[in-house]
Amino acid sequence: MQIANRIHFRNVRGDIFGGITAAVIALPMALAFGVTAFGTTSSVGPVAGLWGAVLVGFFAALFGGTPTLISEPTGPMTVVMTAVVTGLTASNPDNGLAMAFTVVMLAGVFQIIFGALRLGKYVTLMPYTVISGFMSGIGLILIVLQFGPMLGQANPDGGVLGALRAFPQVLSNLGDHGVAAGLGLFTVALLFLTPRPVKRFVPPQLIALVIGTVVSVLVFGDADISRIRDSFAGGSIPMGLPQFQIPTFAPDQLNTMVIDGLVLGMLGCIDSLLTAVIADSLTQTQHNSDKELIGQGIGNLVSGLCGGLPGAGATMGTVVNIQAGGRTALSGLTRALIMLIIVLWAAPLTESIPMAVLAGIAFKVGIDIMDWKFLRRAHNLSLRAAAIMYGVMLMTVFYDLITAVGVGVFVANILTIKRLADIQATQVKAVDNPDDEAIADQEVRALMQKARGKLLLLDLGGPMSFGAAKAITQREAILDNYKVLVIDLNHVPLLGVTATLALEKTIDAAYQKSLAVFIAGGDDKVRKRLQKFDILDRLPQQNRVNTRLEAMREAIALLEREGTIGGSAATNAAAAETAAVK
Repeated sequence: MQIANRIHFRNVRGDIFGGITAAVIALPMALAFGVTAFGTTSSVGPVAGLWGAVLVGFFAALFGGTPTLISEPTGPMTVVMTAVVTGLTASNPDNGLAMAFTVVMLAGVFQIIFGALRLGKYVTLMPYTVISGFMSGIGLILIVLQFGPMLGQANPDGGVLGALRAFPQVLSNLGDHGVAAGLGLFTVALLFLTPRPVKRFVPPQLIALVIGTVVSVLVFGDADISRIRDSFAGGSIPMGLPQFQIPTFAPDQLNTMVIDGLVLGMLGCIDSLLTAVIADSLTQTQHNSDKELIGQGIGNLVSGLCGGLPGAGATMGTVVNIQAGGRTALSGLTRALIMLIIVLWAAPLTESIPMAVLAGIAFKVGIDIMDWKFLRRAHNLSLRAAAIMYGVMLMTVFYDLITAVGVGVFVANILTIKRLADIQATQVKAVDNPDDEAIADQEVRALMQKARGKLLLLDLGGPMSFGAAKAITQREAILDNYKVLVIDLNHVPLLGVTATLALEKTIDAAYQKSLAVFIAGGDDKVRKRLQKFDILDRLPQQNRVNTRLEAMREAIALLEREGTIGGSAATNAAAAETAAVK
């Protein structure tokens, strides 16, 4: 595996322009997400958002596996980080912030481990109903948390529930914060109403940020509006290199931190790889999932060490980068370097940005994250799917992000297993009638008719896992009516352990009831599985054949020799001669 991403200089102009365009979009989003994660009263917020955009973007571009992917703080990652910061600072006010950045480092370490173990192709194997419910829940959390700040009022303690309970008070105090509320609503209106032709040249987030800030300074300069500089001591954003964060652990919070890091890392993996798939479809290329996870992990590890927000592949930035001409990782590196210049030398330009404008931008992000398309039609597609999706969404908002995903995946998988078991059960067919539709071959049909109901054909088709085990064992109850059992495995590509045990139990029951057993077909994998369970060794060599027709011929010959059914004169003579020899 290559250590660094593939970079060439045959598309320098397109990559630089793509990086510049992505940086323009990243600036307002990084500021908004930083304030969202750490609150309006924390001096860490805006700076953490900017450093997260710089560091995750740079190292993910350098070491990742998707040349055009733009990585930065995203809405889903910010919502989880908000919960992490709130929980750890509440339980440990002195070290909670350092512990939150340690969680970001753990998330990066987990992502590196996932990539090193080559788990990239499995990360996105999650039911869409769960992903949709989780993303919609995160979007709803952003909307709720940004509602008050967008109207110029800080959220009370208590997270989502606290913000919801404060809605009436926020609305009743609207007159006291009219200017800030107007700026916030104006920002959201601009984001919705910016004409599509304008969006092609300038991102609406930047338009809203610039216009909202200029209006607040020129028109409402004397109004009492909360601005970014109000969060910092001395009223100015500190410039220079980031402050190194020493990994900090608390014994009583260690389990929580590890779980939070795992969730944050897993969400970053899903977010990044889904965006990588979008990038592949736009550029007609193929990303390296495992390498991408390693790149994202390195980016988040360094971001946590430097006090930055966690990040992941950002759909908006990636699409804009590609549309602007970006084709290699040089575009992502360019974007990160531009953001670095802003952080080190141009940060004072952001000091006058109203918090209500940033909240309006984050509020619109929450609306965009929600899966409106699936929400509108989920109940028409499947009531079960709708129930899972809404259940995960509500649990995400009102209970716990981790539990929501865990319960959603568990329920979705149980329902899927039930459906697969029902499908597999229909592929276990017990046939004793020559007119059964499962018998297409005319010679097999004739042999079945000749058996006169003394032969049972157990026809198995498709993968046989534990879902088919019950259907197989149910056939034991009818074995008393037959003399021969033929098991056809020709159309079985996979034989699971539970299904094999069920097959063994059925064969043992057949022997106890003095039935002869024939096994037909089975590829090498199936036969190896039967051999490991010593099932084939229990059968005489002539009872292990390749085709259903061979098994039927041998079974009919056996029935004729035993006199169970009438045979031809030649067959009866041969049987008599065999008996005389014995």
